[in-house]
This record gives sequence, structure tokens and C-alpha cells, in this order.
Amino acid sequence: MSFFKKLKNRLFKSSKKIEEGLEAIVDEGSEATPPEEDLLPGDSGPEETAGGRESVKAPPPADPQLADDLPPPAPEPEPEPEPEPEPSTAEAPAPAARTSPPEPAPEPAPGPRQTTVTPDASSPGGSSADPSAGKPGFLGRLLRRATPGTARRRALDDEMLEQLEELLISADMGVETAMRVTASMAEGRFGRKLSVEEIKRLLAAEIARIMAPVARPLPVYGRKPQVVLVVGVNGSGKTTTIGKLAAQFREAGKKVIIAAGDTFRAAAVEQLQIWGNRAGVPVLTAPEGSDPASLAFDAMAQAQEEGADLLLIDTAGRLQNRRDLMEELAKIVRVIRKKDPEAPHNTLLVLDATTGQNALSQVEVFRDISDVSGLIMTKLDGTARGGVLVALADRFGLPIHAIGVGEQIDDLAPFDPEEFAAALTGLEE
Repeated sequence: MSFFKKLKNRLFKSSKKIEEGLEAIVDEGSEATPPEEDLLPGDSGPEETAGGRESVKAPPPADPQLADDLPPPAPEPEPEPEPEPEPSTAEAPAPAARTSPPEPAPEPAPGPRQTTVTPDASSPGGSSADPSAGKPGFLGRLLRRATPGTARRRALDDEMLEQLEELLISADMGVETAMRVTASMAEGRFGRKLSVEEIKRLLAAEIARIMAPVARPLPVYGRKPQVVLVVGVNGSGKTTTIGKLAAQFREAGKKVIIAAGDTFRAAAVEQLQIWGNRAGVPVLTAPEGSDPASLAFDAMAQAQEEGADLLLIDTAGRLQNRRDLMEELAKIVRVIRKKDPEAPHNTLLVLDATTGQNALSQVEVFRDISDVSGLIMTKLDGTARGGVLVALADRFGLPIHAIGVGEQIDDLAPFDPEEFAAALTGLEE
């Protein structure tokens, strides 16, 4: 299974919310019969000639041969009804000589029926070919409405734009980003009738446009070791992300070392050791409760001695509103720079998609403390708030290196804006 299909399947909550919202918006203001062609032949005819002989008009569209016979008998209707009461036998040969049918008796019956059809075909200003074109009727309109070409549409107006904004805000895209997206969608299209599929494509194109500048893979430098510091709040998925990155870089031929800097949580060290064994990457640890800055300094020294390409340093999860814990993170950065003034070369902030708009405040605080250089978004498979990634890209412009949609090693992949936009809106690849 390609990562796009996996992303589309696991972004079901977000895409389903947006898709259902778009359908409700379009249905609320859409017309009963989307194609305008259906209204002209099917609805105008019966109202103009609403008489007792309307039932006679039903057969002509069903029988094209009858429509071809209409023009020749047009001059005959008036002479025939007068002689009918008295000399029926004498007048019988006259119509037979003109129309040459073998049966004289049935001839008068179709005569009056033709007189009612011919004036109706000419009175609206149309030719005799109009009835032969066929009038779909109620059942025909229903069948045509079910075809792809008759999708329900709604005019893009101010009310619809407000509803679109509310839908995007509910998907955690943020007020400013939602307004910017809808304004771009309406540019040059205001008043145009749009279907759900067309709106989804416009929305996906605008999302991809916003996110294209920030879609950048994690850069790899020539300096050894390249120090990558991984930060984030509790439960954001830092430890799992480090394990996946280490395995993927190891498969790419890089020599990787992991430093288990979360010395306050024994489970984090054990989890990293499991991932290290799985990827064939050594994991440096320290006694529980020891100084994580000291471990980071020792890990840099060992990475230099062994000629490692990458040093991934895990850190303890900390809330952005805990200043004491944030100061501890700043200390790690200061100690690392004593060994290499340019380190850390990358500071990755791992964000949990389920936190929604709270991710914005996390970026602000961590960026000030540790100079965040890039983002990784995890747990997109467990939330209906996937739009927060669009808000992050629009507001901060920080590179988005990868996204995660599960616990397996291949559930973390480089960020692709077009694939993400398509999966978020429910479009096919």
C-alpha cells in the first residue's frame, strides 16, 4: 500500500468531516434540478397547454413515426368533421383517395387527434421537430439527476463563503487561515455554481499552495556528527519518531547514534532501546534522574570518536507553560554548543495532531527556547483536526519534514503537500 493510500485511509476522520460538511453546504442552497436543460422541455410544456387533451400529447414523444405523419394531414382537419354526421359512406372514399390507407373506417378517429397535436407543436413557436426531441418527464429527470453530469450545484455567494469558513475552522484550520483559503477560492469564481467535487478540488489546490513552500525533507549535512535535537510536549510521540528516523537513516546507509535524554522516564529509555535493536542503532543511556545535558555532551563526544553521521538526542516531554522545564531544555542547548558552536544543527519539534490549535502555542514557546528548525506532525490518523497543519504552515512557515499516521516504521514519511491536501479533502490520488 502506498503512503498516500494509507494517509487517505487513516485521515478518514478529518476528510469525512470536511466532505460531509461540504455536502451539507451545497445541498442547503442547491437547485432541485441541477441541469437547466431539464426545466425547459419537461416543465414548460404541460403548463402552456393544460387542457383536456393533454393526454393525447403523451404518445408523440414515445413514437417517432407518429411525429413524422403530423405535417401531411394538417390541411384536412376542418373539412372532415363537417360531413361526418350525415353522409358517412359518401365521404369515406374522399379521404381514402388523399391519404391512401386501406381502411376507411378508422380514418376519422385519428383525424381529430391529429388536429389537437399540430397546433400545439406550432403555437409555442417551435417546429414539428420539438415534440420528437422528447420530454423527459418526472422519472426522466430523476434518472438524469443521478448521473455524474447532473451533480447538485450551489452558487458561490457570501453566505456560502461564511459556511465554508466555519467548516474549515471546525477542522482546526484557524480563523485567519480559513478566511484566506475561502477568499482565494472565491477569487474569480464568485457567483459561479459549484458542485461538492469542484469545491473539494479548489480547496485541495489552495491547501497545497499554502503548504508547498514548507514541504522540505530533513536536510543532511556533511558535518559529522550532525546533531538533531528532538523536542515536544508529553505524549507527542518524540520517542517513537526518533526510532523511526533512526531506522530510516540507517537503511539509507548512515551511521546513527541515539542518546536517550529523557532520563526521568524509564519507559522512554526502554522504548528507544527496543527501536535501537530493531534498527541496528546503538542507544546511549544514563542513570535515571541524571542530568540530561551531561548525557547530551557525552553522546556528542562518542559520536565524534566513532565518526557517526547523525546523533539523535531525545528529550523529556515538557509542557510549554512550565518555565522550569523549558529552562532545562535551554541548558541542553547551551551545553551542546560548548562542544560545537553550531549544534544542534536541527531542532525538530514533534507535534500531536490531536491537540488542535494548542499546537500553535507550542510552536511559539519552543521556537523561542530552542530555536526550532522544523516540524514533524504525528497521530494524524486519530483526529478530525488535520487542518491544524495548514494553520501551522500558514502562520509560521517552518519546514514540515515528515508526518506520521501510525506506529509502524513505514508510518512516518516525508511530507508531500499535494498528497496531504488530497487526503484531507477526500480526493483520489
